Amino acid sequence: MTKETTSFVYVTYILSTPEKVFEAIARPEVTRRYWGHENVSDWRPGSSWEHVRANDQRTVKVVGKVVESRPPTRLVITWAAPEHAADPASHSRVTFAIEEYGDMVRLTVTHDELEAGSDTAKTVTQGWPAVLSSLKSFLETGRGLDIFGKPKAA
Repeated sequence: MTKETTSFVYVTYILSTPEKVFEAIARPEVTRRYWGHENVSDWRPGSSWEHVRANDQRTVKVVGKVVESRPPTRLVITWAAPEHAADPASHSRVTFAIEEYGDMVRLTVTHDELEAGSDTAKTVTQGWPAVLSSLKSFLETGRGLDIFGKPKAA
């Protein structure tokens, strides 16, 4: 039986360059400044990547593989909880499409191949808007949002 899947798409416009947006997604020392996590990989297709909580415990929160990497315009990764790393059927996919749009960037994040009704599907619909708003604030003002100090939305 095939599982029912869903997707989540978020589009934002950022006063920045494609190079800076890609760097903000891919460089651990930058991601920790607006996300509180580090995205760690060499970003070559086929390579592993980890989403690591940037605290004393350095907890790995998400794992996956790099499917496609075309700096500074496109990054595609798989996404899974560490305990499901060995089960490709449990992986979803995230695509970052970075396009110049006048003097700004249009960033489209598509998180698809999500199991409909799953905890992951519910979490990403709240998580991506907060993370991407923080990314936008960070690139435009130098300060990310305190997204981890706030209560979870109902």
